[in-house]
Amino acid sequence: MSKYNSLWEYVQGKKSQSFKLTFEEIQHIAGIPIDHSFLKYKKELTEYGYQVGKISMKEQTVIFEKID
Repeated sequence: MSKYNSLWEYVQGKKSQSFKLTFEEIQHIAGIPIDHSFLKYKKELTEYGYQVGKISMKEQTVIFEKID
């Protein structure tokens, strides 16, 4: 079980082609702050039909995109 499972399940439930979440929203959903390990764990998201698009450190946002 991944520490980001609750986030992945949330993303899967959105049913949107693409959407953006802030680091703060991710922390609220996942129950943990986003850190550098997110880069390793983001590969798990493809099992849920999505991928991580752009990660903006300046805006502190992550774009999630549905895989066709």
